[in-house]
Amino acid sequence: MSTPAYEVRVADDPADREACFTIRKEVFVGEQGVPEDIEYDAYDAVAVHVLAVREDGTPLGTGRLLFGAAAAGKTDGDASVGSLGRLAVTRQARGLGVGAALVRAVEEAARVRGLTAVDLHAQTQALGFYERLGYVAYGPEFPDAGMPHRAMRRVL
Repeated sequence: MSTPAYEVRVADDPADREACFTIRKEVFVGEQGVPEDIEYDAYDAVAVHVLAVREDGTPLGTGRLLFGAAAAGKTDGDASVGSLGRLAVTRQARGLGVGAALVRAVEEAARVRGLTAVDLHAQTQALGFYERLGYVAYGPEFPDAGMPHRAMRRVL
């Protein structure tokens, strides 16, 4: 049996953005217990959101890129570094390469904006995933939304 094809695109229209938020609610709020009031923030309005969609239109995953002033608090103020966040893949799409495709789409959005690196705050259980994509952990472990995280960076 073949795996259904999917595409990853920048979520420019309102329906795509709403699909991104629905996936985040399902994964972060529903599965991981992140309080809904901290899952969505003011950065959603200025972020570049990416969306993976199966060929039949089913949303599979999402992620976002912060850059410029919006990323400053996550990149130690380095304007040449973007911040990847809110990466979420639906349960049925895990293991299909969707997460890696979303990371690459965020990196491409960063390149288009002239950024030289991408930082992220990874849940410690996901460190191996990001390491396989070229990210390197730095700094101590810290809590975020009640879960242990590490900062990571990939130079583009």
